[in-house]
Amino acid sequence: MNLNKVMLIGRLGKSPEVNYIKEDTPVAKFPLATSETYKSKEGDKKEVTEWHNIVAWRFTAKFCESYLEKGMLVYVEGKLQTRKWDGQDGVTRYSTEIVADQIKILERKGAQQDGDYSPNPVAQKPAEKPQPAENKFD
Repeated sequence: MNLNKVMLIGRLGKSPEVNYIKEDTPVAKFPLATSETYKSKEGDKKEVTEWHNIVAWRFTAKFCESYLEKGMLVYVEGKLQTRKWDGQDGVTRYSTEIVADQIKILERKGAQQDGDYSPNPVAQKPAEKPQPAENKFD
């Protein structure tokens, strides 16, 4: 049995870039940062950030295009995939990416940590207070 599964929680390094293949198949790409904190031998707090290249296709790409923005905290689930190609200089190049099949928004940048993200917030007018009736005692 084989398993190729990646699960990450991190922040978008920039908003997704979406392109269309054959005009009808969307593909979204964005960098995702995950961080790990540890204490050094000297007792100093250190943080290491790892950057991951995320790729999403079709409906997941449309979701990315519509709702994701730089700085958002998201959960990404998918598989690891390495592409290979020959560059214009003749050198073989490799790129390892996470092909996402599930993305969930956990928090917007600067939002409270209750996860209540509304993708298309509707501006609402404050409720109008009823005006007191005029007193006409004459």
